Amino acid sequence: MKPKNDIEVFGTITKKEPVYTINEKIKPGSLVFEALKPFPGYYHETPFNNTKPLYMYLALQEHYPLENIIRATEKVEKVFHESFDAGKGFLQIYDQLYYVLRVRHLKNYDLLGELQEVYEKNGLEFITGKRKSYEDEAQIKVVKFFNLDCIDEGIYIDKNEEFHAYLEIPEHYNWTLFNELTNRVKYNWEESKFDAAAGSFYYGGKMHEFVRIYSNKIDLEYLQRLRKLYLDKMK
Repeated sequence: MKPKNDIEVFGTITKKEPVYTINEKIKPGSLVFEALKPFPGYYHETPFNNTKPLYMYLALQEHYPLENIIRATEKVEKVFHESFDAGKGFLQIYDQLYYVLRVRHLKNYDLLGELQEVYEKNGLEFITGKRKSYEDEAQIKVVKFFNLDCIDEGIYIDKNEEFHAYLEIPEHYNWTLFNELTNRVKYNWEESKFDAAAGSFYYGGKMHEFVRIYSNKIDLEYLQRLRKLYLDKMK
């Protein structure tokens, strides 16, 4: 039996980050975005490995239900020879909204086109043909699976993603208000920098709203102080 502090749920993450379209190593004519700085609030302190994909967003032909994407991913995982992580997403640049498959932990760029082909054999079609090129900031919402360890009241550590933590807050904020709240927190925060995103998951019969924190210096005391500051700045 799993311990009570072990939580497995589906939820969402909403964030803003710069993306650009790539033209090589993909299915010809398809539309694939890559995050330039996946954690913009912290990126300058974290040297990422630019030789392999970090956050890729593969534009889909239509809006597929979450269960279709999960079923397709399970089938792909059985035949694809490399590991990866995939989730459903929405990517918006100005007034243009794209339905996307978010892909992480792919070993190298050479696998992108092959991964697209295997997904198409299992029911997901990608945008092809006339396409736009972008290098701009996008608002991104991802529906994903969370495997969490609750280490204190309202504080969770991601068991699958390194340097990711989640601070529960008592109410939902739209992106504009969430960004304003985070700026107030950062203005009064003197410890190690962090990147923040908004999120939520449903567990125990209710919605849990949270702040996703990315930092390679997180520990319990750090997260307790940071959560307290968020709660103070919400008053």
